[in-house]
Amino acid sequence: MNCYNLMGIVISKRCENAVKVQEILTKYGCIIKVRLGLHESNDNVCSQDGFIVLQLCGSKDEISNLCAELNSIKGVTADIVTIEAKE
Repeated sequence: MNCYNLMGIVISKRCENAVKVQEILTKYGCIIKVRLGLHESNDNVCSQDGFIVLQLCGSKDEISNLCAELNSIKGVTADIVTIEAKE
């Protein structure tokens, strides 16, 4: 198991897709070590697009399945970066 996996998730139409994304993240919650959610927000605007960064600690299959389920949602794009430790 490698804990050097980062996933970036871009969510368009955040208000429309947030519940679906949250359901999937909850399903895979045991492999999510860190979650950081970002979206543009100030006094005048709250962006409908969002970006989530996850640190994942799980098997390759679990991580691939999470990515595939997120990518199955229209308006959601997920991608994985795995960094291998040098010995």
